[in-house]
Amino acid sequence: MSAPGLRRVWGLIYRHLCLYRRSWPRLLELAYWPTLELLIWGFTAQFVIHGQTSMPVKAGGALIGGVLLWEVALRAQMGVTISFLEEIWSRNLGHVFVSPLRPRELIFALLGVSVMRTVIGLAPATAIAFLLYAFNLFALGPALLLFFLNLLLMGWWMSLGVIALLFRYGASAEALAWTLAFGVTPIACVFYPVSVLPVWLRPVAQILPASHIFGGMRSVLYHNAMNWPQLAAAFCLNLIWMVGATLVFAAQFRAARVNGALISIGE
Repeated sequence: MSAPGLRRVWGLIYRHLCLYRRSWPRLLELAYWPTLELLIWGFTAQFVIHGQTSMPVKAGGALIGGVLLWEVALRAQMGVTISFLEEIWSRNLGHVFVSPLRPRELIFALLGVSVMRTVIGLAPATAIAFLLYAFNLFALGPALLLFFLNLLLMGWWMSLGVIALLFRYGASAEALAWTLAFGVTPIACVFYPVSVLPVWLRPVAQILPASHIFGGMRSVLYHNAMNWPQLAAAFCLNLIWMVGATLVFAAQFRAARVNGALISIGE
């Protein structure tokens, strides 16, 4: 390759290097998935090896149940953020906000879409779990509805946080719309109890509603008894996080309206 050709190649490479240098979300994404997979399945292996060797069937049920229920939070979060990104990608966000539609009305609409996407997305997975693995999610009984509602709430406040970041950082934060909920999986204790985590990491896990929700799920599966204190803790934490996320969203929306980001976001 000629020297001019090499300079052109380097110019394009340098352009992308500049993108990563000036965007911490893009830089974070480089090591995101390898680290995430290692943490999730490393902690899961510790749980199976040291915690449940005498109950392999119940441990397997906890893993399948964890996968299905965690999808509620994942689908809820992505249902809101992807619907919001659709408005950005279609350059429709500015038109939405010059209409009489209020921000809270947009959020309620996105939450409604999120519920529909979650239910439709989980129905086939629930059927497959029953047909292939003989795992009946509905065997959790009335507790299933409480788990479902709490995980919906968790997905929603995470999505409000992502939208606030989109208002703040623009297109460079789009990756968080796909990865934020996955990123908290290791400390959400979906597949293993909080006790598996290092001591210094346990307080972080305990401020997330998911660690209490899945602790309650394992209590139902292992002992056929609902752990009501854990469920109450999850609900209270969800309320606290929802209030915080709503305040951050409102602040970033006002800032975006003032600096014109509602029109320029995504460009």
